[in-house]
Amino acid sequence: MDGNTPITELKGVGDKTRKLFEKLDIRTVGELLDACPRDYEMFKEPLKIQEAACGDVCAIHAAVSGIASERRIRRLSILHVNVADETGGLQLIFYNMPFLKKTLRPGGFYIFRGLVRSKAALKVMEQPKIFSMEDYRKLTDRLVPRYALTKGLTNQAVQKYVKQALSLYEFRSEYYEASFLDAYQLVSRREALETVHFPKDYDSLARARRRLVFDEFFEFLFLIRSSQRLNKELPNNHKMFETADTVRFLEKLPFPLTKSQNKVWQEIREDLLGESCMNRLVQGDVGSGKTIVAVLALLMTAANGYQGALMAPTEVLAVQHFETIQKYVTEYGLLFCPVLLVGSMTAKEKRAACEKIAAGETNLIIGTHALIQEKVQYRSLGLVVTDEQHRFGVRQRELLAKKGENPHILVMSATPIPRTLAIILYGDLHLSVIDELPVGRLPIKNCVVNTSYRPKAYQFIAGQVAQGRQVYVICPQVEGDGDDAEGGLPLENVIDYTEKLKNALPSDVQTAYLHGKMRPGDKNRIMNQFAAHTIDVLVSTTVIEVGINVPNATVMMVENAERFGLAQLHQLRGRVGRGEHQSYCIFISADEKADSMERLQILNKSNDGFLIASEDLKLRGPGELSGIRQSGEFSFRMGDIYADAGLLKQASEAVDRLLLTDPDLAQPEHVRLKAHLKEAADTSVDFRSI
Repeated sequence: MDGNTPITELKGVGDKTRKLFEKLDIRTVGELLDACPRDYEMFKEPLKIQEAACGDVCAIHAAVSGIASERRIRRLSILHVNVADETGGLQLIFYNMPFLKKTLRPGGFYIFRGLVRSKAALKVMEQPKIFSMEDYRKLTDRLVPRYALTKGLTNQAVQKYVKQALSLYEFRSEYYEASFLDAYQLVSRREALETVHFPKDYDSLARARRRLVFDEFFEFLFLIRSSQRLNKELPNNHKMFETADTVRFLEKLPFPLTKSQNKVWQEIREDLLGESCMNRLVQGDVGSGKTIVAVLALLMTAANGYQGALMAPTEVLAVQHFETIQKYVTEYGLLFCPVLLVGSMTAKEKRAACEKIAAGETNLIIGTHALIQEKVQYRSLGLVVTDEQHRFGVRQRELLAKKGENPHILVMSATPIPRTLAIILYGDLHLSVIDELPVGRLPIKNCVVNTSYRPKAYQFIAGQVAQGRQVYVICPQVEGDGDDAEGGLPLENVIDYTEKLKNALPSDVQTAYLHGKMRPGDKNRIMNQFAAHTIDVLVSTTVIEVGINVPNATVMMVENAERFGLAQLHQLRGRVGRGEHQSYCIFISADEKADSMERLQILNKSNDGFLIASEDLKLRGPGELSGIRQSGEFSFRMGDIYADAGLLKQASEAVDRLLLTDPDLAQPEHVRLKAHLKEAADTSVDFRSI
């Protein structure tokens, strides 16, 4: 059994289970083994109630002393159960579990595990898990892996299939030399995979994770740095000349460029006029005005008789760019003849657009991945701009560049990355930074609160909607999996939370949800409806981090804020504060420990994304083992550029050393590594989005 073996070859995986795994993008045994646990739980010995500290996740062994009350709020059932031991009492709160009135016998002893909070003078646990002593003993002092799940697929079932796969899997020979493993303190690939799924302790788990994260960074950096197109200073085949078009555009704009925007525009301008082909990254905080700089570059390209292409990560953002530029054409008389090319267009519309592009009848092509399809032929592609660069893979970037004779490349990113890491990750690009916001922007008002603040938050949301504003609510999971808590902390999901909000908000508030597993057409429909204000409250995963611009949205509420990196929370916050109205961001943390709340307070103190990213780098310790995998920063499966910054630097050094001594991997000791890297490049269509 190898990595390409269909998952149906595993005993017990029939058609129904196969479809459930497909929802998680798992179709082969290799993909199953690569789907590492999202987190781990340590089940410690039960405590006495008196010993259970507020803010901690723990287990208590107590007897049911009575059912305190049950009440209903619309369709929500709330059950209060009192428990006690010889040291004191505690109240349990269960939601939509009325059957427990019959299941929990007064006087019966159980183990309850969950997050302890204080409520008035009481200690409480919300939605704790219930165990018999026998079942709990089986878990005690073990690191229990927890996987990303979907309804119908339990954590226990995934563990069973992973264990079976590991026992049957034929591991290949190690592709690193023994001296290389020793130099970077790496365990074997086999040991790493076996341990990350079934760790004996935290130390062995940390070693396993180190190997897997190193592999991700090493593969990514090697492919980036060995790419000829992205590394060489190529001659400028599309040398441009100064024209009056950009100057006139700047004079007509109702606002002046900031000093930072001006500086970056001059750097781009010099590239376009220079002897070498431009290969530049523009990093700028959310709302810093990167788009206008890109428009200036595209305008200069059009004025010189070349075509420009602007590729956005989502259809909605592509359409918004298209509409914005059409508005510029109407208002300021720009010489653009733009055309839109996105996946949802009809075959006839696409064909017409492609004919215009090939004939040179358009000088600006705006779209999504449709721009790099084989049938799209450009007449004279001189500049390629990719927006939200971390959403595009290296190969996509190369494919678009190959559409012309080495066109200039300008990439834009709102992901705030400390310069030390940016140099490693974007080493093939010249770096420009827009580090100030346009004058007149109202700063976003922030608050960091615990879950008890929710009723007030819902009232505030209702008030904003009544004033005609719109709201985003972010949850870390798509759907409840019957096991939706991380280490005992409740973990909110988009599907159930949408229903919760519909019950909590006035009936005339239009609430809908959005997540990455939806069909592209459905995602676009929802985002368009939100942009058109037929939806008031949008409950979403981080899929809205890029790709939607709604100036009327004034509230961003993030549930389980403790589960996200600060830089990503700042990115999410950037979805509001884009219009004339005061905007607000509410970070709700299920973890009330002092260090978690203190970390989130950094977002209260600053709206500077680069400062926040630097703080994130300091605070997220090396090789953090907790935390869900984030979308939006960089799509490494396990690696985190902040928590694993030291390992990223080591992988960078290893790649540089290898490229210096054996750039073609021609030496005998590198045969297996060469084959592995080729396979990584060939099988990863979206390999490491940067």
